[in-house]
Amino acid sequence: MNIRVATTNGLCQLHIEGEMNIYTAAEFKAQLLPLLAEPGELEIDLSLVSEMDGAGMQQLLLAKREATRVGTTLRLVGHSRAVLEVFDLCNLAAFFGDPLVISNSAAS
Repeated sequence: MNIRVATTNGLCQLHIEGEMNIYTAAEFKAQLLPLLAEPGELEIDLSLVSEMDGAGMQQLLLAKREATRVGTTLRLVGHSRAVLEVFDLCNLAAFFGDPLVISNSAAS
């Protein structure tokens, strides 16, 4: 998994590329939690996630829970096909409340 972080005008953007699974969960959590401690908004771009399993979904649930707890606005954007499949399987799209827009890479 490759995670890029960019911050502009109080908006922290987390771009995830690769797998979000049991093998990468600890790495994701280690990078996510400090970002949630910062004031502002957090946007997680999921357009380049190639694989997601239950552990990856748990990390997104953790992100939502912690963002709500500390009062940070969290948005998930650019859901890849892999992410959409897990959201559909778990029936969790409404829980996150973000529009599910299929990215160009997911549409192919």
